[in-house]
Amino acid sequence: MTTISNRLQDILATIQSAEANSAYQQRVQLLAVSKAQPASAIREAYAAGQTIFGENYSQEALEKQKQLMDLVIEWHFIGPIQSNKTQIIAQNFSWVHSVDRLKIAQRLNEARASIKTPLNVCIQVNVSNEDTKSGVLPEQLEALAEAIEPLPNLKLRGLMAIPAPTADTTQQIAQFKQVRECYDALISRGFALDTLSIGMSNDYETAISQGATIVRIGSALFGARAPAKNTALSTSNNI
Repeated sequence: MTTISNRLQDILATIQSAEANSAYQQRVQLLAVSKAQPASAIREAYAAGQTIFGENYSQEALEKQKQLMDLVIEWHFIGPIQSNKTQIIAQNFSWVHSVDRLKIAQRLNEARASIKTPLNVCIQVNVSNEDTKSGVLPEQLEALAEAIEPLPNLKLRGLMAIPAPTADTTQQIAQFKQVRECYDALISRGFALDTLSIGMSNDYETAISQGATIVRIGSALFGARAPAKNTALSTSNNI
């Protein structure tokens, strides 16, 4: 039986190989996407050496954080952000990958004021121009970055994107290259960025070839998620 530990080692080996073959020669971090996974699965991954985890839903994440207070975990928020959740997110996460409008950035900044360290943020960019996805359009990106950069309790680190899913490697490259071009354009305009959060379980090797510094991997590490009706039971049984 393949364990989370076995999968983690395989993924890390693949990342290391992709790093070596990337023209960017960047260091890549694995962000374990633990949404809909029980706290016990996070413990197993942590015991195998994984310390950075990403969650999509703030309430679900808070329950897990309570159960895992004995572990030194760096928590990243990677899901869509509702205005009424900004305080919870700003005060309980180290990173937010999914900032896509100034109102959310301002609310996160205000809610982070009581914490000494700034909140690391990435702007989510919608390079595929999909109506069903969050993210600022590329042509609106620079204006949003300019508005976020002066906020004292946020640190703008880079960009995040979830391009349209495809098994076509050529199409994957084209989409990731578009994100990379947005990233490079901001750097050329003086923004001090160091993070490109692109690539998931099915395309992270391609993302690394285009300069990804964080890859967000869930199913390849934890296995397929349970159906929603079972996930809630699984989570509650581990509280």
